[in-house]
Amino acid sequence: MASTSFIISLALLILILILHLSSSSAASHHHRQHHHQPPPPNPKLQQAYIALQAFKKVIYSDPHNFTTNWIGPNVCKYNGIYCSPSHYDNKTKVVTGIDLNGVDIAGYLPDELGLLSDLALIHLNSNRFCGILPQTLSNLSLLFELDLSNNRFVGPFPTVVLSLPSLKYLDLRYNEFEGSLPPQLFTKNLDAIFINNNWFSNVVPPSFVKSTASVIVFANNKLGGCLPPSISNFANTLEELLLINTSVSRCLPPEVGYLYKLKVLDVSHNNLVGPIPYSIVGLAHLEQLNLAHNMMSGIVPMGVCVLPNLVNFTFSYNFFCEEEGICGNLSSNGIAFDDRLNCLPEKPKQRSEKDCELALEHPVDCLHYHCGGGGSGGSNAIPPAMVPAAATPLLSPYLAPGNA
Repeated sequence: MASTSFIISLALLILILILHLSSSSAASHHHRQHHHQPPPPNPKLQQAYIALQAFKKVIYSDPHNFTTNWIGPNVCKYNGIYCSPSHYDNKTKVVTGIDLNGVDIAGYLPDELGLLSDLALIHLNSNRFCGILPQTLSNLSLLFELDLSNNRFVGPFPTVVLSLPSLKYLDLRYNEFEGSLPPQLFTKNLDAIFINNNWFSNVVPPSFVKSTASVIVFANNKLGGCLPPSISNFANTLEELLLINTSVSRCLPPEVGYLYKLKVLDVSHNNLVGPIPYSIVGLAHLEQLNLAHNMMSGIVPMGVCVLPNLVNFTFSYNFFCEEEGICGNLSSNGIAFDDRLNCLPEKPKQRSEKDCELALEHPVDCLHYHCGGGGSGGSNAIPPAMVPAAATPLLSPYLAPGNA
């Protein structure tokens, strides 16, 4: 009997010992798994891990849980993070892209983003990022595209972007940047410059040097000043120029007609005066021409109306007094047009006789109002008789978030 009790007791002790060892082994394995994760496979990805963890810490709203999987050293599997072989060593994987477009994240950009020196693109369009851009972004020597549009960034023009040697595409639209534009912006080797819908002020830069940009959008800023003759320095590349609602004044310079590659010219909702420069008749690639909501006058020249690629010509809300030739019936050529509220005889929906008489009595001499020459020296000089009595029309909806 005593022997049987001894055997049972020994068996229980052995079972307890086995359970204890099993439990200890599982706990040890769990500890190793969660607290001793393997490091990233190379120093570049280790730097990326540090940078992205710092970024995650300053994201204070992520309603769609987009960055929930930003955990652990395998940064190439993080949502919105893209890896590829290094520019310098195709055997080394590095982080080359951040794409957080449209995920409604709120936060700011930490200094540690400068550790991501292999980035080729940063796309942060349509979020709620705020604050100023860190100066450490100057370390991103391979950055090709920077899209910060439709956020809440503030401060003066972020000059750190001017130090990026590989940058080609710059999109700062729909933020709260303010102050003047640095002339160096137009000496950069950029292909596209979108700075519309901010609070930039002062004046359009008084001179432009030779540029490589094919698209420049200044729209919806309070720049003032006038469009300088040096705009012709964009001739070899510029295809789209949009100056909508920028408070630009004086005459449209004839040098605009030197932009022989131009497809879109929109200077609507400004304070431009004088006639349409005849040099525009040489813009054989022009598809869209919008001069609406200005104080321009004179004749609408037939040479513009017969441009071979023209599909849309808007010159409403001005003081034009004559449409030459086919200009009076552009729809017969399949061209969409708007000529309302001018001084065109026998056309419907025109200005009052009183307004038109005042305009005719005070013709504009563009030699006097030419940008940079004559007049009182102020860039915003406008003949008083040209100022319309009507209220300013609503702003053009031409540019909306997400549209180029």
